[in-house]
Amino acid sequence: MFTIKHLTQGVQGRETPQCSAFVLQHQPTYVFIATMTSTDDTIVSTATPAGVGGVGIVRISGADAGSIGQRILGCLPEPRVATLRSFKAPDGDAVDTGIALYFPAPRSFTGEDVIELHGHGGPVVMAMLIDTAVALGARRAEPGEFSKRAFLNNKLDLAQAEAIADLIKSGTSQAARAALRSLSGEFSAAVNTLVAKVTKLRMHVEAAIDFPEEEIDFLSDKALLDRLDDCDKTFSELLTSATVGRVLRDGYQVVLVGKPNAGKSSLMNRLSGEETAIVTEVAGTTRDILREQINLDGLSVELIDTAGLRDNPDVVEQEGIRRAREAMRNADAVMWVQDATDTEPGEISENIPDGIPVLVVRNKSDLTGTVEHGSNTVVSLSAKTGDGIDRLREHLRELAGYSNLGEGAFTARRRHVDALQLAATHFAAGKEALEKSRAGELLAEELRLCAKSLGEITGAVSSDDLLGQIFSSFCIGK
Repeated sequence: MFTIKHLTQGVQGRETPQCSAFVLQHQPTYVFIATMTSTDDTIVSTATPAGVGGVGIVRISGADAGSIGQRILGCLPEPRVATLRSFKAPDGDAVDTGIALYFPAPRSFTGEDVIELHGHGGPVVMAMLIDTAVALGARRAEPGEFSKRAFLNNKLDLAQAEAIADLIKSGTSQAARAALRSLSGEFSAAVNTLVAKVTKLRMHVEAAIDFPEEEIDFLSDKALLDRLDDCDKTFSELLTSATVGRVLRDGYQVVLVGKPNAGKSSLMNRLSGEETAIVTEVAGTTRDILREQINLDGLSVELIDTAGLRDNPDVVEQEGIRRAREAMRNADAVMWVQDATDTEPGEISENIPDGIPVLVVRNKSDLTGTVEHGSNTVVSLSAKTGDGIDRLREHLRELAGYSNLGEGAFTARRRHVDALQLAATHFAAGKEALEKSRAGELLAEELRLCAKSLGEITGAVSSDDLLGQIFSSFCIGK
């Protein structure tokens, strides 16, 4: 089924969360909206982790939540007031006794009628309550379906919904605080501010295209050039913040590479405080990928120890070296570990993929007593004695952009960073078309694509496939 909405000239159409198709026409502007099939059924799930606990919560959401709750409780409690009730099965037998909460639509998490049953947190009791709700007409919820309904009912945008999962899975207190800021809408507000700037730019450009007979040259207007520069600066700032936010959420992955016996395993053990890797004087001890998680003042860093890179390895080492190179391609940074006593440490560029930051570590300073510098960031240390380890930790934080992290940080996902980079690419292409060819039509089109990419972050423009991928990663009951 399609509905048609007429929009003000020059203003981009916004695809609502209930829509999966988006087409924009120029002069006059229309948005053709294909409405997704609505979900009128009522869902139920536990909202607490599986296992035994003092309290377990069963959540019911949907059009029939009130009637199902009335059957279980006898009568509905006063909205948003915790009330002690007996929970009963359809045949009247008591299932449990606990606290009941009723949230009528639209003032609920999902925007629908919601019932919460806070009972004793045993798996059998929880299963009995869910079975009761199912017998009364509910169905078991899919992963993330409560959050998805909150998004579809405009209670949250997509970035806020994702922040719920990020908050639950936070690995550090800093990541948790950043996820909470994203949940409160700070990231979305920054994106929406940028969208508004791009939209105003597009309106300005389209006005110049629509009225070519006017004596005023809108494309040379200083106001347009100022807006372009302002958007450029905003893109740069938001991309930097989102990149750091992505590191806060996912952690920072650092691969340790170098020649055999350079001290990679010793350095990993020193940084982690654990004897994770085997350390011997025999070259080629590490033949597989070893991983260890460390916390650098709130920054979660995954260290990956790899096989030493050398010529003529045996068959097993060859596979280890292949895995080391694969790990480098997927890493955020590479720590190139060199033996300070080695007169031929090897060429870095021969092994490390382009575009990956490199931190050079000159190990075994206890044997040389010297500090050397090069074109890359160099840290001189001793994995044996621990001298220089604090300097290495500081360099790692700087490499991740974490040392400049302020209190206003928010979490971001890789898809957010990718969408921002794509939007910035479209913006740069449009700006170049204007500056070099005065091609206003190309600038307008690139600005449209730019705004579309930004809209994918908050869900202003989204597809069923994207929503399915995002919410399927949530836990059941969220």
